[in-house]
Amino acid sequence: MQDGTASKPADTLISVDAALKARRSIRDFDAAPVPEALVEDILTAALNAPSWGNVQPYRVAVASATLAQDISRDLMATYERAMAFRGAGLLKRLKMLRGGIPSPDGDFNTIMRYPPELDARYKATGKGLYELLGIKRGDRAARDQQMGRNFAFFGAPTVLFVFCSADLGAYAALDTGAFIQSLALAAHARGLGTCAQAALATWAAPVKTRFDIPEGYKLICGVALGYPSAEPVNAYAPQRRTLDELLIPGR
Repeated sequence: MQDGTASKPADTLISVDAALKARRSIRDFDAAPVPEALVEDILTAALNAPSWGNVQPYRVAVASATLAQDISRDLMATYERAMAFRGAGLLKRLKMLRGGIPSPDGDFNTIMRYPPELDARYKATGKGLYELLGIKRGDRAARDQQMGRNFAFFGAPTVLFVFCSADLGAYAALDTGAFIQSLALAAHARGLGTCAQAALATWAAPVKTRFDIPEGYKLICGVALGYPSAEPVNAYAPQRRTLDELLIPGR
């Protein structure tokens, strides 16, 4: 674990190429808190991300300590009710409906169908991850439990809820993605890890009730932030496209 009392001096930060190759989505964090000054240092570095016309159409809500725990508790309770409803029989479902089912209230749909090419990549990534975790294909309980760890931020002590402007359409999302990538690289260069989580935008109320969200901004994802643990899952590196797969041939 890194000491975490201060960020690395500028002359010791790793190169962009090294960060791009070594960065991973962290799915198990050490419980050590991230100093507020270090969080601010990472966010300040990420503000150098490019954006359309320099409009920077994103805002960030930071939750740590008790606040993060409270949000996690609410998200976990909502997720568990949703899973209980999915696994219930017809009569129990009818009974549960009377008490209200936690339908997604997020600003964006986080549950979607992938086109065939992308679906193959998505499934291959999930298969490799579950195999590494020792979760078998038919073990629904273990899969649901692992999915639920999203709402505990994989143990991260800090989570950043990222909002983007609703007025610029796809270009706000494009700029926000560049900001999130910059944030992830800045964190990695300072010895921390991140995991961008669309799942954290599925239910927005636990976040929106605790922050004064600017008008016109929508919750697009959360980013878990902390020190990576030594668990093998943090070394998982799904296969990337080859250069040939990336490039579109001419006619």
